[in-house]
Amino acid sequence: MQDGLDSLLGQIMAVYSVSDAEGPLTNRVERFLKRYPHLQVHRDGDTVVASTDLGRKNRVILAGHLDTVPVLDNFPPKWLAPGDPLIDKDVAEMYPGTPVMWGRGATDMKASDAVLLYLAATLTDPKVDLTFVFYDHEEVAAEYNGLGRVVEDHPDWIQGDFAIIGEPTSCGIEAGCNGTMRFDVIANGVAAHSARAWMGDNAIHKAAEILDRLVAHKDEAVDVDGLIYQEGLNATLISGGNGTNVIPSECRVHVNYRFAPDKTLAEAKALMIGEGAESELGNGEHPATGGFFHGFDIEMRDESPSARPGMSDPLVQSLVKLVEERTGHQPLAKLGWTDVARFSQLGVPAVNLGAGSPLLAHKNNEQVPNSDLTLMAGILIDWLD
Repeated sequence: MQDGLDSLLGQIMAVYSVSDAEGPLTNRVERFLKRYPHLQVHRDGDTVVASTDLGRKNRVILAGHLDTVPVLDNFPPKWLAPGDPLIDKDVAEMYPGTPVMWGRGATDMKASDAVLLYLAATLTDPKVDLTFVFYDHEEVAAEYNGLGRVVEDHPDWIQGDFAIIGEPTSCGIEAGCNGTMRFDVIANGVAAHSARAWMGDNAIHKAAEILDRLVAHKDEAVDVDGLIYQEGLNATLISGGNGTNVIPSECRVHVNYRFAPDKTLAEAKALMIGEGAESELGNGEHPATGGFFHGFDIEMRDESPSARPGMSDPLVQSLVKLVEERTGHQPLAKLGWTDVARFSQLGVPAVNLGAGSPLLAHKNNEQVPNSDLTLMAGILIDWLD
């Protein structure tokens, strides 16, 4: 099994697939899956869906995105032998004597993709029907997400009773996820020559109130079904002014709100900008009607719902038990947003379970020990076969 997993990972890693350039990798994945007669293979854009049709009582969906964030001097990839100085210190300590794959996408999430391809090829008689989804554009704005597109255009391809997203979790279970929204909070002023500043109204100065509110805010840790989700409300960008001798007429503070799954997207938005606010994606600037940023204009940039953990589902419980036996890891809350939220909206319980450390995702030294692929594959084979 290890040789097969290593070979698949090496082939996937060798194909550049930064968001918007997934096509060549998707082509290879599609050709690979079509080699196996037990799979029905469909494609939409750069997303490939492969399913069994064995008449089982339950269906499990296993999904992984094919795109990566931009490279940072970490492509092409390479296998690192034990002792190589490129191996992360923590990885070297935890996995002594283990070969390590280094390069963009190793943990997020081509290692898990390799495992899912291996399972798709080898699980010919599982105890549940299986659907494998390899999708594009996960690392960019939600509106471009390939899984979301397939859910919208081909809902019959994505029907199931439980879903696993292969986001890196060091082979533990991270359940549910925080929701996220990004928006500009806009302070408006009046332009004037800086020599006659009293004739204008300085928007950058007015934006200080936005920052004061953020500084005073205390992020909450919220218990949802026994798991603790840490919220976050932060300014991540700021822009204003168009000349060194001009009183600025506008200043924008870009805010990211990560909210716990005790809130719907509508409830989280109301907390930020009030009930009935007209701000929606793509419709420009509108005043906040209340909420945290009352008194300022808002322009929505991106939004995605949260997902509750769904830990009471029998399929989830059986997987949790097996993962604890193999790894000693109890379930954790997923703090970042993942596509489990899309399945949650469909009424399908979902968790994150994947190879590699989430702490290495997107870093320039992104890497994964090959033993993590074997661990993930072993857990899922024993659970599914």
